[in-house]
Amino acid sequence: MPRVSEAHLAARRQQILDAAARCFVRNGFHQTSMQDVIKEADLSVGAFYRYFKSKNELITAIAGEKISQATGLLDELLAIDPVPPLPEILERLLELVDAAADDDGTVRIAVQVWGEAVHDPEVGALVTEIYGRVRERAVLIAERARTGGQLPPDADVTGAGAAFFGLVQGYILQKVLLGGTDRRTYVSGVRTLLS
Repeated sequence: MPRVSEAHLAARRQQILDAAARCFVRNGFHQTSMQDVIKEADLSVGAFYRYFKSKNELITAIAGEKISQATGLLDELLAIDPVPPLPEILERLLELVDAAADDDGTVRIAVQVWGEAVHDPEVGALVTEIYGRVRERAVLIAERARTGGQLPPDADVTGAGAAFFGLVQGYILQKVLLGGTDRRTYVSGVRTLLS
């Protein structure tokens, strides 16, 4: 039997993740069954379960993929000396949110996962680990902002980083729940609060 290439395995895995994301966005996490995802991916049951055993594994992979984009951007911004102004960093992060909302709607999955994290310890641990990575970088940004004079010398960088991270989550919630949230207006409001 011929060996399957790594590229083929990666493409098949992505095919499943894309199918799962479409199902979760369209029907919600709880209303989507594994059979729905298998059908959407147009795979056999055996082929599907070779890659993922549960919806939680699918959510973990989708969330990890999206958060990697955010942490990658934050790492790029942390490499700049001095660190860019906080509202500029926020705007760059919110551009990612807007892209996920516009391209495939996967930002809606984030809100579903947050709700599920309250009741499911496995999802809760996932959220703590994945979003913890973003918050850690937000604290590093606050440290750099304090060093660069954007924040007062006695600023609590842990608190400032957590609040900065909360601004991103707040934008996501407003975008998903209220609709019509404009990134430029939101960032302008943050500039006003910071001045």
